[in-house]
Amino acid sequence: MPYTPSGFFCDRLIRERERRDGEGSLNKPLRFNGQDFTVLRQESLQSKGLFEDDSFPATVESLGFKELGHKSNKVKNIVWKRPKEICENPQFIVGGASRTDICQGDLGDCWLLAAIACLTLNEKLLYRVVPQEQSFSEGYGGIFHFQFWRYGDWVDVVIDDRIPTFNNQLVFTKSAERNEFWSALLEKAYAKLHGSYEALKGGNTTEAMEDFTGGVTEFYEMKEAPKELYKIMKKALERGSLMGCSIDSLVPARFETRTVTGLVKGHAYSVTAVDECKPSQQKDSKVRLVRLRNPWGQVEWNGPWSDNSKEWTTLSKADKDKLQHQSAEDGEFWMSFEDFKKNYTKIEICNLTPDALEDDKIHKWTVSVNEGRWVRGCSAGGCRNYPDTFWTNPQYRLRLLEEDDDPEDNEVGCTFVVALMQKNRRKERKMGANLFTIGFAIYEVPKEMHGNKQHMQKDFFLFNSSKARCKSYINLREVTQRFRLSSGEYVIVPSTYEPHQEGEFILRVFSEKRNTSEEIENRIEADHPVPAPASAGEESEEDQQFRTIFQEIAGDDMEITANELKNVLNRVITKHKDLNTEGFSLESCRSMIALMDVSFMDGTSRLNLQEFRHLWNKIKQWQGIFKHYNADQSGSINSYEMRNAVNDAVMCLVSRSGFRLNNQLYDIITMRYANENMNIDFDSFISCLVRLEAMFRAFQAFDQDGDGTIRLSVLEWLQLTMYA
Repeated sequence: MPYTPSGFFCDRLIRERERRDGEGSLNKPLRFNGQDFTVLRQESLQSKGLFEDDSFPATVESLGFKELGHKSNKVKNIVWKRPKEICENPQFIVGGASRTDICQGDLGDCWLLAAIACLTLNEKLLYRVVPQEQSFSEGYGGIFHFQFWRYGDWVDVVIDDRIPTFNNQLVFTKSAERNEFWSALLEKAYAKLHGSYEALKGGNTTEAMEDFTGGVTEFYEMKEAPKELYKIMKKALERGSLMGCSIDSLVPARFETRTVTGLVKGHAYSVTAVDECKPSQQKDSKVRLVRLRNPWGQVEWNGPWSDNSKEWTTLSKADKDKLQHQSAEDGEFWMSFEDFKKNYTKIEICNLTPDALEDDKIHKWTVSVNEGRWVRGCSAGGCRNYPDTFWTNPQYRLRLLEEDDDPEDNEVGCTFVVALMQKNRRKERKMGANLFTIGFAIYEVPKEMHGNKQHMQKDFFLFNSSKARCKSYINLREVTQRFRLSSGEYVIVPSTYEPHQEGEFILRVFSEKRNTSEEIENRIEADHPVPAPASAGEESEEDQQFRTIFQEIAGDDMEITANELKNVLNRVITKHKDLNTEGFSLESCRSMIALMDVSFMDGTSRLNLQEFRHLWNKIKQWQGIFKHYNADQSGSINSYEMRNAVNDAVMCLVSRSGFRLNNQLYDIITMRYANENMNIDFDSFISCLVRLEAMFRAFQAFDQDGDGTIRLSVLEWLQLTMYA
């Protein structure tokens, strides 16, 4: 969905202000939908009523939009009930939260439940997401809250405890204990975060793992897994990492179908332990084992080392106790590491920090987080297959300042992990949004360009190959990869595979040693001569023609109105066939007068000959720039070229003031002035430049001390915006 300046940009300013106030951190999470749990709970207790959440009501809208929407037969018999209406003596947590508390219901969110099961293995992580001291007895007000990591910030999500039921049974996630509800309420809070229960259907375990921890995930395909995979898995669990795995199904219709071995294709599993044991008949070697859990709470592996297999008879009681072996249809089972590699196709490890799992040393990592977005017609350039627009994608300068302490294989370099995550696609499913196919490339910056923060232009990418890149573009929420490069400066270019796809993202860079990464703003720097305005002593034939027309229209007072200015300009401009224009609009001419008439803000709205001559010189200069980018003489320029055209046009303004345009301003320009085909005609081009310069001049007028900041009253702000 397209974004508007009043939406995305205002939200971004609010988020930045909140972060300056310390909000969004683990100790001070943002209030989702502005709801304050403490205040709302106190209000419920004082009113002696139970909280009802209007922002996620107990209606069909909260269930879904298609399969669980108004027209679905599935929702007709669903009744929202509070736990006290479902059973006697409901409990938030019974006997401690454990992986057996999660049993999947009629929602295809096994990926989420697999992540929750992993979460229960680490109490510290669990109670960060599921705040303690919540219950159905003391201080009960029908209100609960949970905390999630959300695109760089921690958010506190408040819900009421009304849950969807059918025949007095929970429809979605439930616990093995009928009177335990923490997992069902956690699922509801996560559904609220994404807009509905149906939005949780289908996904990748890593999404929830990262939302529970703020960590970063790395994937391993079994066919390409390193030799040390068992060691990597063991070390990951020891360090509190969350781990999931799955069996790919090449045929969508066979998703979540059971195989003869009891495993399910296209289904997410939790890895809950790895260990070793020594069977009595094997004197010297140990057997490596992996414990997994099916979030269904049933349907288990039936091969070697399954619950009732003969292999368990070869172990001592001490080994069985160490492995917590039990024969129960609870969805959890052991299998040998070799069978694990043969049967599963992919494993995902979410590290709380991307500690190097390949060696024995614990590393402290630094992280930088950058927010960005792709804007159709401006910064949504697609992948390298689209050279005409690839360079317009957002660019981030990465400086690797220090090399690793003990690099492997005697290689000198800097290890870092790049994680590109697209935002809000799941929440926007009800509007038809799907995950984009995304990826990134990394280019080395030539030494002569170090430190100048220049947005790399088209020619740079045409004549330089990438130094590193993600393995493939893929339609996942996040694409992550580990690299080792020599110290220096690099440019990371995140993009969608196809151009013109609009969305938000965050780019995270983790490194073992010190690094910096920041978005590159566009520098105003032309790659061709900018046409100079005519000097005071020159007067061309066209100038003489203008003087004559001006005198005819202006009359004795030698001043013209906006309507008269339109007649003057259009009598000459329309003769330029290469501009393919019908002339300037009246609104454009009013803006020109606002720019050039020094007394405009005092109430007059006319131009004299000297002001008109100054305006005409500007228009001629801008016209030359427009013609340069209008090479096909179509009468318009591509919106992706607009940034360079604007850069060229304001060069003289820059030289006087140090004025710079940032990437957000380019996005606004594209949304404001480009047509539906992402082209900008001559009238729109001139209107844009007039408005830019007018706003800048007005700002300077208010910036009395020249420090680059101004303080305005509401009336002054309105005066400023109306003037421009």
